[in-house]
Amino acid sequence: MKTIHKLVLKSYLGPMVLTFFIVMFVLMMNFVWRYIDDLVGKGLEASVIIELMCYAMVNMIPLGLPLSMLLAAIMTMGNLGENYELLAMKSAGMSLPRIVQPLLWVVGLVAVGSFFITNNLVPYANKKMYSLIYDIKQQNQALEFHDGIFFTGVPNMSIRVGHQEPESKQLHDILIYDNRATDGNMKTIVADSGYIRLSDTKKFLMVTLFHGESYEQTRNGKWYNNSELTHNIFDRQDLVLPMSGFSMERSDANNQNNDQTKNITELQHDIDSLEISVNEATARSYGPLLSEQIFSQDKSLFAVRGDSTYVDKKGFREVMAADSLPALSLRDRNRIWNSARSAAKGSRNRFSSFDEETVKSSLKQLYRSKVEWHRKISLPFSIMIFFLIGAPLGAIIRKGGLGTPIVISVIFFVFYYIISLSGEKMAKEGSLEALYGMWISSFVLTPIAIYLTHKATNDSALLDIEWYEAKFKLLKEKIVAIIGKYKDKIKSK
Repeated sequence: MKTIHKLVLKSYLGPMVLTFFIVMFVLMMNFVWRYIDDLVGKGLEASVIIELMCYAMVNMIPLGLPLSMLLAAIMTMGNLGENYELLAMKSAGMSLPRIVQPLLWVVGLVAVGSFFITNNLVPYANKKMYSLIYDIKQQNQALEFHDGIFFTGVPNMSIRVGHQEPESKQLHDILIYDNRATDGNMKTIVADSGYIRLSDTKKFLMVTLFHGESYEQTRNGKWYNNSELTHNIFDRQDLVLPMSGFSMERSDANNQNNDQTKNITELQHDIDSLEISVNEATARSYGPLLSEQIFSQDKSLFAVRGDSTYVDKKGFREVMAADSLPALSLRDRNRIWNSARSAAKGSRNRFSSFDEETVKSSLKQLYRSKVEWHRKISLPFSIMIFFLIGAPLGAIIRKGGLGTPIVISVIFFVFYYIISLSGEKMAKEGSLEALYGMWISSFVLTPIAIYLTHKATNDSALLDIEWYEAKFKLLKEKIVAIIGKYKDKIKSK
């Protein structure tokens, strides 16, 4: 390997790793902000939160890799251009493609590796992440009391405390509304002080109350004519109430079965099965609809010309020749039109609602499976395209650091993200083929990458502000000269 190639590799690998972790950190903050309500107040262990963050980070790799490649390429080539190292390489007879040749190998390896990450690692991480998020959502809030505020984290109970000692956790001025009885009876407990905590297994609520009273309303029939109120006074009362939902109960991750938890082989199997299901449901619904309602047996419609074809009730096998209707008289054509319209209106009642819902559900799932299938294939190409945009841009702007490269990278990435989301949405709705919807961003950015590479190879001043200032100054001088000549001509006349 040439010394220059080693220099370029060394200049690129550092920013690539740095920008990747910066991008992942930003994406992780977005993830935390999205699920902050589910994580706060559950008393989760640090290991559970770290596990969730690791799964989420793996899930974000397909989104973070293209942006990090773009930013790293702009920073690397910008630093080389700003320090005149890129100019020295070109002066030695090296073209831009030869300079970035080792980087192309690195990015190519990253692109290939991204496919295996997306196809194998990301589905596994998604299974674990969605399962863990579900378990966290099912867990009740931690047992925490605030002065003067009702705590409703215990099912069918409301607990209010006047004050809680911060060190001993002793509660004062306790009020408990207990609605756990299945027969509708309600119990109210008032106590001067006490302790309320969960057992070590978090399956029981341990309640110890001092100097209080309890009121229980017993309903023996209708509440307005047969009800009794029981009043008890106690110095100490101990209660052990069975609880559920406070402990972290892990569910089976294999129960998470959606498109994002499958690899490309499983997605292809689903696509084939769904296409068969859609075709069968459509044939069951539309076959009788066409043969028995819209194109029912009517020999007079098909006996006009010798090239017309008769359609029997056994199925819609052939259609009437396209040039048969013009040979009919106006009255016959109107009769045929009215008959077909009436049959079409009445055929809606014969359409199977079950098959209709099956078709809709299968089509929706089919579109989503195709989107995920193409997403796994398009990621490596998007990484290459972003690098081919970033490297020429860095060579053109000749600015390193994190300032200008970040601004340009964000602009391109937002442009890419908007196009990708629009195409993905249309593909999931079925208004656009998944092939076009998921590859539209690559189709749009590829010409930009080719154009920028061509400009950078030819040392274009595409983004050089001084070049634009010089051109503007020259244009201004020409305009002033033309105006001056025009004024001289007017004066001479």
